[in-house]
Amino acid sequence: MTGFVLAIHGGAGTLRRGAMTLAQERHYRSALEQALLAGHAIMKQGGRSLDAAVAATVVLEDSPLFNAGRGSVYNHDGRHEMDAAVMDGQGSRAGAIAGISSARNPVLAARCVMEHTEHVLLCGAGAEAFVRDQGLDIEDAAYFHTPLRWEQLLSVRDSPEVILDHSETASSNKDDKLGTVGAVARDADGNLAAATSTGGLTNKRYGRVGDSPIIGHGTYADTRVAVSATGVGEAFMKAMAGHDVAARMKYAGVSLANAAHAVIHESVHRLGGYGGLIAVDRDGNVTLPFNTEGMYRGVIREAGSPHVEIHHSVPDE
Repeated sequence: MTGFVLAIHGGAGTLRRGAMTLAQERHYRSALEQALLAGHAIMKQGGRSLDAAVAATVVLEDSPLFNAGRGSVYNHDGRHEMDAAVMDGQGSRAGAIAGISSARNPVLAARCVMEHTEHVLLCGAGAEAFVRDQGLDIEDAAYFHTPLRWEQLLSVRDSPEVILDHSETASSNKDDKLGTVGAVARDADGNLAAATSTGGLTNKRYGRVGDSPIIGHGTYADTRVAVSATGVGEAFMKAMAGHDVAARMKYAGVSLANAAHAVIHESVHRLGGYGGLIAVDRDGNVTLPFNTEGMYRGVIREAGSPHVEIHHSVPDE
C-alpha cells in the first residue's frame, strides 16, 4: 500500500456490548475520530509521521474518556503518575517520561526528552523539573480529577487489587478495560513513528512503571515497523512486545500481521497478559490485534476517511 496512514488505540479489554449507552459510545467514537483527523491534517500538509502520531496522542490525552493525560487513573496514594514515550523510526531516536503528575500532555514531555537531551528516559522528580524547564503546559491536580477515576480508587483502595483502566462502574470486573492510548504512523516518505501515553493502573503502588515508556516494550519504531501497545504492562514488558514484532519480521521474514498476531496471541497470552497493539510497516500495511473482546481503535489513510471501531473489524485488520 502507498500513501500515508495513521492508526490509533484508546485501550483494550472486555468492552462488553451493552455495557455503555449509545450516547457514551458516540463520545468515544467522536474522540477517536478527532484524534485520527488531527494526525491526518498534519501529514496531508506534508508533515512527518512523528508529528502526526504525537498530535493524535495529544487529542486522546486531552479527553477525560481515556486513561492518559486528563483521564489518568489514581495510584494507591490518590495521586496521578503518568508515563509516555515516542520513537522515530528514522535514526531510531526515542524519548520517554515516567512517574510525572503535572504535565498536561506527557507525550510532549517524552518528545522533549528525545529532542532536547542525550537521554531516552527521565522519571520522577527529575522528570517533573525537566517538564517545567521545557516550558510545557502544567496543570494542577484538579485538572486530572474525574469522579469515575476517584470512585474506582475508593472501590479497591483498601485491598491489594488493581484496576486495569476505566470501567463504567467501580464494581466492574478489574479486567474490563486495559488502559493506555497510542498512535503509529507512516508518512508520505515512508518514515515510521510511534507514540504511547498512559496513567497506569488504578491503585498501583507508588513508583510503579509499566511498559508504555519502555522502548521496545510498549513503544517501538524502526525503518520496518512502528508499534504501540495497550494492556497488562507487566506481561508486555516480559514479552518485549514492540521489539518482538520487529524481530519476527526481520529475522523470521514473517508479515506484519503474522508477527503482531503471534506476539499478542502467543507471547503475551502465554505470560497471562491481555490487551492489544497497533502496528504499521514501511509499506503502509496496518494491523490491530487484541486478545480481549474489544479495543478502542481506528485507522485513517490519505483519502481522509476515518474508520473507528470498538468491537467489529476495521479495514486492514
